Amino acid sequence: MVSSQYLIDVTYNAGDVPSDDYPFNLAALQNFKRLKFHPKVTYFIGENGSGKSTLLEAFAVALGFNPEGGTKNFNFETFETEYPLSRYLRLGRGYPYPRDGFFLRAESFFNVATQVDELDLQGWYGGKSLHEQSHGESFLTLMTTRFHGDAIYILDEPEAALSPQRQLAVLSRIHDLVRDSSQFIIATHSPILMAYPDSTIYQCGPDGITEVDYEDTEHYQVARDFLSNRERMLKILLADD
Repeated sequence: MVSSQYLIDVTYNAGDVPSDDYPFNLAALQNFKRLKFHPKVTYFIGENGSGKSTLLEAFAVALGFNPEGGTKNFNFETFETEYPLSRYLRLGRGYPYPRDGFFLRAESFFNVATQVDELDLQGWYGGKSLHEQSHGESFLTLMTTRFHGDAIYILDEPEAALSPQRQLAVLSRIHDLVRDSSQFIIATHSPILMAYPDSTIYQCGPDGITEVDYEDTEHYQVARDFLSNRERMLKILLADD
């Protein structure tokens, strides 16, 4: 039976990759063969440099998105970079194909906003230049005016521009879009954003890519412990040697 979810799984064909070269030498890739995507929301978490953003970039490129972000119709390039990992990934897709999609990466969102202005696409993005809004406001504008149903969305650390209150608003918007037949793949450090209940969380770390429960993530545990014991934690962190 053909699955109705857009992305089903990903297989890593690592037979002849140059394993000593980046990104193939990442610990997260060493035991990686195949993983399943959740039909609604799949999270990738891990420390800086663990490979989660590299994986999302490879997924996006394999799907035909611009490596710097945007829709599949965006073809700008502000810096010349090779993206070899995508060539070794095989994405299992369901049917029907999504009608729309977007690859958002916080580090190059400025370039995407510039492309929107140059292509005179403000009408698709709320009627106001994304550059005339704060980073957080422009991201929310993107999600509320440009993101629609029947789509796949790849978001790389979207919390970089968002206050905690705005992260809650994004979580609510994700739920609206999921109910409208959208699928999300998200790399994040935010314990708020990764709290969506109907999801799978993959952790990238020294032992490879492993599935983890929300309450077992370091992000949740550190936030919980700090907020529950703020004074004690501050005494430890700020103590004189």
